[in-house]
Amino acid sequence: MTLTPPASKITLRRALPDDAGAAADVLLRSRAVALPTVAWPRRDDEVRDYFRDVVVPHRETWVAEAAYGGEIVGVMVLDGNEVSQLYLHPEWRGHGIGDLFVALAQERGPNGLTLWTFEVNKPAHRFYERHGFVAVEHTDGSGNEEREPDVRYAWQPSPS
Repeated sequence: MTLTPPASKITLRRALPDDAGAAADVLLRSRAVALPTVAWPRRDDEVRDYFRDVVVPHRETWVAEAAYGGEIVGVMVLDGNEVSQLYLHPEWRGHGIGDLFVALAQERGPNGLTLWTFEVNKPAHRFYERHGFVAVEHTDGSGNEEREPDVRYAWQPSPS
């Protein structure tokens, strides 16, 4: 049994090269639990290689690290004003880590953000909508490699 502390026991930091494997594993575990019906076009080892060779060294990659043990329990990747990935280890959901990541993304993208999520991922829709994101486009999935219907969300800061 894994104990999951509140987000106050989590540190968000930029990913280091040595974090690539753990960050990829968070994505793989999260997808397996949250999106079991989605057919993934890449093998797990390809995802790990991509994180090692592309994501961590060339993208703005953030990890959530547990205060005790140093376990990587979340990953977020920003690509300009797009949140291109945000995944949490399944056992660590519901503890405010996603909220911390969204707050960080909004701080890093103060002029607005976009992201995509699969149509079947209703918990993600609720999560992003709770944070002020609005669905602005629905597709049939022909534009993504999974060929899965998806939704583009946008967030704009409140006018001052």
